[in-house]
Amino acid sequence: MRRSLSKKEIVKRKPEIDRIFKTGKTFSCRGLKLIVSQNQLDVDRIVVIPVRHYGSAVERNRIRRQIKEIWRNEKPRLIPGYDFAFIAYPGKGNDHTTKKAQLLSLCEKAGVFLQS
Repeated sequence: MRRSLSKKEIVKRKPEIDRIFKTGKTFSCRGLKLIVSQNQLDVDRIVVIPVRHYGSAVERNRIRRQIKEIWRNEKPRLIPGYDFAFIAYPGKGNDHTTKKAQLLSLCEKAGVFLQS
């Protein structure tokens, strides 16, 4: 089983990212912001953007990997057809459990979880 995200699950092109920012709804908590926009696909896509003053390149890449891994594990619970843009801010509480709680609470606020 593949443990990483496929190419069609990652938003990379600037026009697509701009569309998420223009048409999406914003939800935020301390240290993390989520922008959710519907897409015309049958798959959810993600982009993680640490702010420029987050830290060194190592820290920015670490938070990207961390958020993508949390999202990949929670992906089966999400309604398909959305684009997610996560903006990460520096500060205390950048460990895995804190980020997971923040990500889950933001997705709950956005209403993108499947009803069980």
